[in-house]
Amino acid sequence: MILMVIVYLMLLFWENELNEDDVGSSIEYLNVDYPQSAIPVRYCNHMVLRRIIREPDHTCKKEHVFIHERPQKLNNICTIANKVTCQNHSTILCYQSKIMFKMTVCQLIDGTKYPACRYRIAPPTEGFVLVTCDELGPVNFQGYVI
Repeated sequence: MILMVIVYLMLLFWENELNEDDVGSSIEYLNVDYPQSAIPVRYCNHMVLRRIIREPDHTCKKEHVFIHERPQKLNNICTIANKVTCQNHSTILCYQSKIMFKMTVCQLIDGTKYPACRYRIAPPTEGFVLVTCDELGPVNFQGYVI
């Protein structure tokens, strides 16, 4: 009986770990902050730490964008957007929104290894969003155009 309880608790813990990884890598989790969090100072530093925003090798991202629009507006990009070549000159097609989105652009000003990253808010505050899509909707935020 005790062994069954231990196995059950291990499975429950393992399932929660998997779900956190899925949510933590989604475009909504990484790039959408709607409604915008009420952080009076150091918005970028706070959000990067809270959302664990970093490169795969645990270095600081040079730039990160938080979108302050409803997730449904972001989902609509894949169905009603313009297809363009992604900004990194790859062969992948991006979907560019037809409307401008409110956003906060965070630019790295100090630090190289997460979590010792410091950011500042940089212009623009609105832009056309570029994403890659699959059959379910947006997959990755690729950038913005002003």
